[in-house]
Amino acid sequence: MKRGNFSYHRCDFIHRLSDHGCFDQIFYPSPSFSPTRNDDLSNRTSEDVDPIQMRPQRVHLKIRPNLPYSVHIQFKQTLDYPVDLYYLMDLSKSMEDDKEKLAQLGNQLAINMRKITSNFRLGFGSFVDKVVMPYVSTVREKLDEPCSGCAAPYGFRNHMKLDTDSSDFVQKVAETQISGNLDAPEGGFDAIMQAIVCKNEIGWREKSRKMLVFSTDSGFHYAGDGKLGGIIKPNDGECHLDRSGLYTESTTQDYPSISQINHKVKEHHVNLIFAVTANQVDIYRQLAEGGNPLIEGSTAGRLENDSSNVVELIQEEYLKITSAVELKDNATDNVKITYYSSCLNQKKEETKICRGLRVGDTVTFEAKIEVTSCPRNPNEWNQTIQIYPVGLNDALIIDLEMICDCDCEKSWNEQINSPYCEHRGTHECGICSCYGNFYGRRCECDAKDANPAEEEQSCIRGNDTKVCSGRGACRCGECECYKREQPEEVTGKFCECDNFSCDRYDGKVCSGPDHGKCECGTCICNDDWTGTDCSCKKSNEDCIDPRTNKECNGRGKCVCGQCVCEPKDDEQYTGQYCEDCPTCKSLCEAYKECVQCRIHQSGPLDEEACNQCNINPIGTSEFEVGDGEQLCVFIDDDDCKFQFKYRYDDKDDSIYVIAQNTKDCPEPVDVLAIVIGVIVGIVLIGLALLLIWKLLTTIHDRREFAKFEKERMMAKWDTGENPIFKQATTTFKNPTYGGKQ
Repeated sequence: MKRGNFSYHRCDFIHRLSDHGCFDQIFYPSPSFSPTRNDDLSNRTSEDVDPIQMRPQRVHLKIRPNLPYSVHIQFKQTLDYPVDLYYLMDLSKSMEDDKEKLAQLGNQLAINMRKITSNFRLGFGSFVDKVVMPYVSTVREKLDEPCSGCAAPYGFRNHMKLDTDSSDFVQKVAETQISGNLDAPEGGFDAIMQAIVCKNEIGWREKSRKMLVFSTDSGFHYAGDGKLGGIIKPNDGECHLDRSGLYTESTTQDYPSISQINHKVKEHHVNLIFAVTANQVDIYRQLAEGGNPLIEGSTAGRLENDSSNVVELIQEEYLKITSAVELKDNATDNVKITYYSSCLNQKKEETKICRGLRVGDTVTFEAKIEVTSCPRNPNEWNQTIQIYPVGLNDALIIDLEMICDCDCEKSWNEQINSPYCEHRGTHECGICSCYGNFYGRRCECDAKDANPAEEEQSCIRGNDTKVCSGRGACRCGECECYKREQPEEVTGKFCECDNFSCDRYDGKVCSGPDHGKCECGTCICNDDWTGTDCSCKKSNEDCIDPRTNKECNGRGKCVCGQCVCEPKDDEQYTGQYCEDCPTCKSLCEAYKECVQCRIHQSGPLDEEACNQCNINPIGTSEFEVGDGEQLCVFIDDDDCKFQFKYRYDDKDDSIYVIAQNTKDCPEPVDVLAIVIGVIVGIVLIGLALLLIWKLLTTIHDRREFAKFEKERMMAKWDTGENPIFKQATTTFKNPTYGGKQ
C-alpha cells in the first residue's frame, strides 16, 4: 500500500524502495485488537446468572490481508451445567420390549444423570413413519390397528415436555402404545427435525447441554424417499406440532436431508446420540464418526435388543461428549482460522479439539486469524465471525474489520486537477487519473494531437521488429514494461533487460544470489565465483588432496573448483583428486618381480635385470600390515605364497617396500599313504558287502524254514503215511462165506 507523490519510478518493488527513497511514503497499517466483553469464567452454574464457559466473549479485530493475528481463547466446563435430555424412541412393533425396559429404567436414568449434574431435565417423544403408502398400510382396519394391540401409526408425537419429574417420564413411557408400519426404514429424521426446531414445545433451555437420544432398531428415510408416497414438497425445517404434540406436516412434506439435520444441530447446539441395535450401529456411526462427521457433535452407541443397557449407554456417551471440547467457526472463504493448543499441558500442536477433560479443567486455544484476500464487495470488508464449542451455546464473537484500502484512496485525499498531472487529471496514491483525451503517467499526452506511428517507432529498439521488445506497452512514445511476479522484473528503455534470462545452474539463475546476480541477461558474479553462470569457484582449495597436499596429485588441472584429470599413455586417473587409476598397472604388480628375485631368488628376472630394479625391498620375519600400508599377495613358481607391503612416506616423498622373508608353502602329498589307504578302503568295503550278503541270506533261509514248519504243523494227515499211496494187491471178503468148502 502506497501514498504520496511519485516520480517516473514508482515504488512498486520491495527491493527498489531504498533506491527511490520511498520508505517514508509507505502506508503500513498495523493490526488492532480490543476485547469488548471479557467476563471471567464461571465455576458453578447459578439460577440467576447464565454460566460463562468461554473467554473472551466478544472482540474487535482490525487486520490487513496476509498478516495473521492470534487470539487466545479459554474454555472451562462449569460445574452443574444444565442438561436437557430428550428421549426420542422408535415405537414400531419390533421395539415393544425396549419400551417396557425404558419404562422400568426411567427413574434410574434420572438418578444417574443427577449424579453428574443436579440441573437435569428429561423429556420423551416417539415416532413411527409417514401415514401414506408404501410406508404404512392404508387399509382402514390397518390404519386403526396395524397390529394386534397396536395404536394407529403417526409420524412424530411429543409425549412429554422437558421436566425434572422422572416419575412422569416413566408414566408417559408406560402409557404410550406400540404402533406398526410396513417397510424397514422408519421416519426418524422427521422426528429429529421437529424435536430440534420446536424449541418451546420441547422445552429446550437457552443455556444448557442439549442431548437428543435417538433410539431405534431400523434404518432411516431421508430426503427424496417421500416421492415413493407422492410427497414432493421439500422439508422446510420449521416446527409443525399441534397442541397434542403431533407432527402435522408428516404427509405433506418430504423427509429432511442429512445436511438439513446437520444445519439444525449446529444452529441449535444439540448433541445427537444414536442409541441403536447391533445390526444398525455401523450405519449410524457413518453419520457420527470420522474426521469430518456428517452430523456435527453426534455419537453412536450399541443398544441391546431390549434396551437393557440404555442407562449405561447414555451415561457413557454423555461423558464422551463432555470430556472433549471441539472449536468450530463460521468464517467465510476470505478468512482462514487455524487452531493450536497444548490441551492439558501437552506439547503445543495444531488442533481444534482437546480430549480427556473433566469438570473444572481450563484449556487455552490459540486461534490464528488471517484474511487471505479482500472480498470484491466493500460491504463484506466488515464481518462478524463466531467461534463456538460444538454442542454448546457459548461463543466468541469476532467483529472483524479488514484493512483493504489505503488512506490515500479515501476521497478526501484525492487531488483534483493536480499540478502533478498537468492539471489534466486527478492525482490519487501517486497515479494520475487523466481527463478526456489525455493519457500518460502525468497526463502529458494528448490523443488529439498524437501520431500513433511515430510514438510506436520511438518504442522500437534498432532493427528490432517488436514494440518494447515484446515485453511492454508503448505509452505516449515511451515503453512501460510489463510487471512480473517478484523477484523477476523487466527494465530498460526498450524493456530489453531483465534479471531472469541469464544462464542457470541447478535451476537457479546465476547459481543463486550467493554466487551472483543477473543484470540485463548477463551474470555478474560475486568475488569468489566466476563463469557464465557463476557456478565456478575461483579458489583451488577443493582440488588439493589433504593426504598429499598436492593439487589434483599433479595428474590434472583444477577447473571450477574440481579436478579435471589428464590422460597419460595408457593411464587414466579418476576421483576427486585424480587419486584413482582403474586402467593403471597396480604397484603390487610393479613390485612383484623385484621382490621375487631380491628376497626369494625366484621369478622371471635374471641376475642382471634383478640388479636394475628401482626398489630395494626390506626383508622381515615379523610381518604385519599397519595403517597406510598396502598388502600384496602372490603365488610363486613353486606354488608357495609370498607377500609384501608398501607404504608412501610423506617426509621424503618415497615408497618403502617390506617383504616377508619366508614363503607359505603347502605341505607335500604322501602318495604311498594315499594308495595304501585306497586299497585298505576297498578291502574293507568288500568285507562289509560280504557280511551284509551273508546276513541277508541267513535271514531269508530262516524265514523260509519257519514258513515250512508252520505249513507242516497245519497238515490234516498223519505225517507217517502218504495219502496217495495204494497197495499192489486187493483183498475181498464174502460176507456169506462160512469157512467150509
